[in-house]
Amino acid sequence: MGQVVISLAAMFASLTLFIAGTALLTTVVAVELASDGLSTTQVGLILGCHSVGFVLGSLFATPLVRRVGQVRSFSAFAAVACAASLIHPMLFDGALWAVLRVLVGFCAAGLIMVLESWISGRATHAIRGALLGIYQVVFFFAAALGQYLVSLGDTDDYPIYSVVAMLIVMSLVPLALTRSEAPAPGAAERLRFRQIYALSPSGLFGGIAGGALVAGFSTLAPVYANGIGMTLGEVSRYMAFAVVATMAIQWPVGRLSDHFDRRLTIGVISTVATLSGVAAAWGGAHDVRLLYIATAPLFGLAACLYPISLAMINDYMESGDPIAASAGLLLAYGVGTCIGPVAGAFAMEALGPSGLFVFLAGVFACYSLFVFWRGYTTPSVPVAEQGRYVTIVAANTSQAILELDPRHEEYIEAPHFLDGHVSDSAGANPSEPDDGSSPDKS
Repeated sequence: MGQVVISLAAMFASLTLFIAGTALLTTVVAVELASDGLSTTQVGLILGCHSVGFVLGSLFATPLVRRVGQVRSFSAFAAVACAASLIHPMLFDGALWAVLRVLVGFCAAGLIMVLESWISGRATHAIRGALLGIYQVVFFFAAALGQYLVSLGDTDDYPIYSVVAMLIVMSLVPLALTRSEAPAPGAAERLRFRQIYALSPSGLFGGIAGGALVAGFSTLAPVYANGIGMTLGEVSRYMAFAVVATMAIQWPVGRLSDHFDRRLTIGVISTVATLSGVAAAWGGAHDVRLLYIATAPLFGLAACLYPISLAMINDYMESGDPIAASAGLLLAYGVGTCIGPVAGAFAMEALGPSGLFVFLAGVFACYSLFVFWRGYTTPSVPVAEQGRYVTIVAANTSQAILELDPRHEEYIEAPHFLDGHVSDSAGANPSEPDDGSSPDKS
């Protein structure tokens, strides 16, 4: 274990630098857009372009990596992302910045895919779960670090964007100097949305809702903080707190979902998050302590929706490729990340800064009602038959990280999964309808 982690130290160093740089850029761009007279809707549309680029990158960057190799493709993606970050302060134009956000998102998907496939390629049966845990810690640490760096400079001047560029380009150095061999990228398939719906409607909508909530908060919370009069340093500390709170909440929620009915658990935490969103919308702008107290469960529980939804889908995977189902849910999460910033911005445009938390509370409320309705109309998987919960960060990740999920060991070790084809009935009973009406689907 220790030797493998040491051999991957360069990959984790590159991951830390890159995630810190992109997290810093996202918050800086959000604050700058909010300060320059654009409408909140325009801000949301521009910020949401990063998610669009990331989804496109997750779909189309793999052929480039296969064609030119891991290191060369990583260098190309890093160079484009670095250049795009430096263009921001040269010319403030909404359309240009939207294109830059798409470019950075696309390159981020390629960079993360290279790093994650390199890490997962070194995983063995015995250390897969431990490597995934280390990955989570590094990811959260890097995201929090990026938020703390926001206060290093003004958002309308070169220095802060130069810091972003330096972090991104420096992520090249550890990877370029490593002596470990680059693994060949996998070619995992993904289930279609209707197939995931047939397995678990609650799981599919949980993935979409999780993406909308996490992306909506991550991109628009700096806009909210700027709108209620926070200084740049206060915005930095608030966003870093949200990231740390998310990391702290993952473990206890996972334990709860393993020991109680998983659908009931996700319904309850959605209700708690709804109340937190209402509290933040009601008094967050006037009481910073209330804002912090409400943000911890709101954002932390939002980040839990994807891994719990994935666990629910795995509970029903009796046949087929579970990694294909996980990859399909990750794409659904990506669709949600494209929706969240735009929908949240519309709410802020109509209701003011507090509209962000009204939107977040509304999404949680609708999802909790749907889950409770499903629980009332269809039976759940018995707790004794539930699989275990595994924390997986869906934000800014590729499907390569799914190979570290210890629940999928039998498929990860089997060579047929890499180049196999997933049929329309994978993971679902062909005799059952795809509309989710089967009485034993959550």
